Amino acid sequence: MTDLVTSLTRLQRISLAVGIGFLLVSGIGIAFDRHAFFVSYLWSYVFWTGLSLGCLNTAMIHYLTGSHWGQATRRFLEAGFMTLPLMAVGFIPLLFGLHELYPWARPDAVAADKLLQQKSAYENLTGFVLRAALIFTTWLLIATRLRQWSVRRSNAGDPTPLVRMRAWSGPGLVLVPLTVTFASVDWIMSIEPAWFSTIFGVILLAGQVLVAFAFVTVLLVWLRPYPPFQAIVTPKHFHDLGNLLLAFVMFWTYVAFSQFLVIYSGNQPHEIGWYLHRIAGTWKGWLAAIAACHFFAPFFILLFRSVKQNPRHLAVVALTLFLAHGAFVFWAVAPTFYPDGLIIHWTDLAVWPGWGGLWLAVFFSNLKRHPFLATDDPRVSYPIIQIADAK
Repeated sequence: MTDLVTSLTRLQRISLAVGIGFLLVSGIGIAFDRHAFFVSYLWSYVFWTGLSLGCLNTAMIHYLTGSHWGQATRRFLEAGFMTLPLMAVGFIPLLFGLHELYPWARPDAVAADKLLQQKSAYENLTGFVLRAALIFTTWLLIATRLRQWSVRRSNAGDPTPLVRMRAWSGPGLVLVPLTVTFASVDWIMSIEPAWFSTIFGVILLAGQVLVAFAFVTVLLVWLRPYPPFQAIVTPKHFHDLGNLLLAFVMFWTYVAFSQFLVIYSGNQPHEIGWYLHRIAGTWKGWLAAIAACHFFAPFFILLFRSVKQNPRHLAVVALTLFLAHGAFVFWAVAPTFYPDGLIIHWTDLAVWPGWGGLWLAVFFSNLKRHPFLATDDPRVSYPIIQIADAK
């Protein structure tokens, strides 16, 4: 246990140094290319916030179902969604880049565009900030309450914390996806006011849960030799996680392709344009890589039981999906600003790992605060092991 805490502390310090270092470097972009910096900031911020939300939704699924895979990953998910306070603070810099990102934030663009004028009652600075405040309040309230009940040491046989967690998880699995949909409209969809999709929020949600499963899978593979994980982690845990990765790979692909099929069949200029500049020039190769790494390769590989029960092989697939989803989020945002072809600005290579470093530093800090396994769930049987406090 001490060795694990020591390793996590070392990783926390490294992550914090990497995060601060990369973000300081990326801050130079504000002076030299303000526009490119905020484009990089937007897609990077959306990705890491999505990982936090994916952990929250996945944890609530576990609280409701008492799943076997959640036996070993519950604390990972909780440490992940408790990064949401960091993401709430990280939203503030976006407010200084609204003019660079959103046409509705530029008075000259609104004055010249009738569509923007018609949407101005909803798409405006006041509404944007108020909705963000309400969205983050909802996320933080649900996350903090679930975390408090999860770590509370209840009396023997007292089911109160578990009952409350389940009672909040049901409405939470309605409220969080609903608020994510509003966030997807405000943060991503409104960068192209003429385009809309009723399923875009679902695509983001599916990707968030998928990337959360990928993250905890890699983490469990890494930590399985350490106590207390070595006493409980079995091939069944990895088999279950592999099946869940496969399920969400298929679901994400289904909803993403459904959006494309509906828009392609309708062939309306205000809808199809969103795809046209996302397949323009060298963006075709980027999209092909996403298709290969976000669906085709993982789908066929995860069909094999031997892969799902081999921790190292499964970790490679999970890491591929994690990075592929980052590529998808980049593809969902960047072509709006670079419609002629793929452009990877140096700020993209600084902001994303910068935010990743900060996210991981807070994650490791959260993970160390409580025992690495929760043994208070009567629906799950544990071997008789001594689980020390992680502090």
